[in-house]
Amino acid sequence: MSTIITQRQFPGCRRYEMELAGRPLFLEVGKLAELANAAVMVGYGDTRVLVCATAAPRPRDGIDFFPLSVDFEEKMYSVGRIPGSFNRREGRPGEKGVLTARVIDRPIRPLFPYDFRNDVSIMATVMSVDHDCSPEVAALIGTSAALAISDIPWNGPIGALKVGLVDGKLVFNPTSEQRKTSDLDVTVVSTGKKVVMIEAGANEVDNDTMYEAIRMAHEENQKQIALINQMVSEIGKPKFDYPHADFDQELFDKIVSATMDEARAAMDTDDKNVREARWNALIDHWHELFLEDYPNMDQYLEEITYKFQKKIVKAWLLEGHRVDGRKSNEIRPLSAEVGILPRVHGSGLFTRGQTQVLSACTLDTLSAAQKLDTIWEETEKRYMHHYNFPGYSVGEAKPARSPGRREIGHGALAERALLPVLPSVEEFPYAIRVVSEVVSSNGSTSQGSICGSTLALMDAGVPIKAPVAGISCGLIQDDNGGFTTFIDIQGVEDFHGEMDFKVAGTKKGITAIQMDLKNDGLTMEIIRNALDITYDARCEILDQIMLPCIAAPRKEVSKYAPKMITMHIDPDKIREVIGSGGKVIQKIVADTGAKIDINDDGSVFISAPNPESCDAAKKCIDDIVFVPEVGSLYYGRVVRLMTFGAFVELAPGKDGLVHISKLADHRIEKVEDACKIGDMMWVKVTEIDEKGRVNLSHKDAMKEIAAKEAAGERVK
Repeated sequence: MSTIITQRQFPGCRRYEMELAGRPLFLEVGKLAELANAAVMVGYGDTRVLVCATAAPRPRDGIDFFPLSVDFEEKMYSVGRIPGSFNRREGRPGEKGVLTARVIDRPIRPLFPYDFRNDVSIMATVMSVDHDCSPEVAALIGTSAALAISDIPWNGPIGALKVGLVDGKLVFNPTSEQRKTSDLDVTVVSTGKKVVMIEAGANEVDNDTMYEAIRMAHEENQKQIALINQMVSEIGKPKFDYPHADFDQELFDKIVSATMDEARAAMDTDDKNVREARWNALIDHWHELFLEDYPNMDQYLEEITYKFQKKIVKAWLLEGHRVDGRKSNEIRPLSAEVGILPRVHGSGLFTRGQTQVLSACTLDTLSAAQKLDTIWEETEKRYMHHYNFPGYSVGEAKPARSPGRREIGHGALAERALLPVLPSVEEFPYAIRVVSEVVSSNGSTSQGSICGSTLALMDAGVPIKAPVAGISCGLIQDDNGGFTTFIDIQGVEDFHGEMDFKVAGTKKGITAIQMDLKNDGLTMEIIRNALDITYDARCEILDQIMLPCIAAPRKEVSKYAPKMITMHIDPDKIREVIGSGGKVIQKIVADTGAKIDINDDGSVFISAPNPESCDAAKKCIDDIVFVPEVGSLYYGRVVRLMTFGAFVELAPGKDGLVHISKLADHRIEKVEDACKIGDMMWVKVTEIDEKGRVNLSHKDAMKEIAAKEAAGERVK
């Protein structure tokens, strides 16, 4: 029986094209993943990312939140590699994949309807990577297009762009080579009118430059938005109806009317525990007043609490009154300590109000750097920053778990903020790990971890270029477009506010930004205001708390940290240092107790528990790679006597001949008249012949030494 094959055609396939930062971009639909609500293949240069948006037809029973999941799948075949795992297949997402998923999630989430409860899945699969054309940007654009043309309710589209600063000029979507020298890496996501997401790392970039980069990106994003709007008009599906989340507005209005004064009194405190205790007592009072008439009121309590507290907080902030009585530009009480963990290499405790972060710094050899197996160009990380958020930090009784996306994101933000001020490998040949333990949380722990980690690095003796501080800025807007910003948001202001604008940097400039929104975006006026007030705040934190605690990095690393020496040898000599089967280097390690790492370029990193072991290992390597230079003076030991001269050892296994005529400034009959085996003498290298034999002169060496001493020079 023969098989009948029908050739497949794609009559519904459409491709939309434009140029993005000088490179071709296309959005293709109607060819792949037809069963998703919408699927878009994004082509940017040679980068290909398939983005699929899928929604459940109805919400799950009893669900009281919007279940959005965003995944960024890094396929190793996209860069022509086989995964390095035991199973040789992709496993859980790497850190970069998690961070990219968060970058996609943050701008799209606020644009879904407030009461939408259907499961929505965004899957961005990276299938081909051109390192000049960012897969992250491609995934953001593809997500926007897929949601916009789908039948899923969503108030997009958005556009996305990266901006670099190369040779003092702002560059859209910098290439791989440009990124190596760029002082800025900022991702800006916009709607047609406002900016909805900013994620930045920077090399101490000033506010004006950062603002201009965001402004230019916002304008450029409008080209993508126009293209996606064209797609919607031509092939977009009507948005489906969904069951709106149930809420008893009548009960809410009665509760607000009856207990507004009590609710204000409950909220008016700077102590999170006191506020929660007061509010729980208020809920008991609601039960007394309304449970008989509204027996199902408990199913609405969480949303009633949220809306009631938001109503109070918003009104207060617009009036210039904060929950804890602070002014809009006032930071909560601060304190800083260093050296509180005696055996770790460096530690810092930073406290802001009820937020406390304890950071610990560990130094190790460069072989401890993290190896990366990803689709990105980076192959290892010398600096690692990890952030932990245990349940007790917010008063919750829950077991420890592996870090979630939030913890990974906050650790990466602190890492990005501190990277620009770390010394180079040549200056400080250590791998560095900082762990931030959040021991108490009431707002902006990520920025607290940046401050605490700066203290820990300085306490560890890491010669950072400048101390870094971080601070967050909040936002409340009225119904007429007016707005109020306020510095150092605590938990309740973060929960009920519209923005968490985190900025970290030195006094010179910004090193990192992360912006989270709960509204439909920010105007450029709000962004400018946020940049200005966060600069003033972080300078205040540095001057009043951090620098008085520790003014500069310690001069020496901890006695418990490994000691390091860096040297460089001729790459052709590496084989001699390692020896056959590693015998030579293994003997050096065994004899000295040092650890030795050698790079292919001849860089040698020696570490040991004490400086003496480092010095001993260095001397061994110096002896192996020693090459005498013609005209140089050496102080060596006589090892052999011949009738025609004496052999002097310049380094172990490296000797040269002093001819009998060069042993003294007068004629001698026998070599023994001038020296004996074991004598130490100064010699000068006069010649190295074509066979590598070294000719020396004691006579010439003594003449040169006498001349130097007469001139007041010391001979070493």
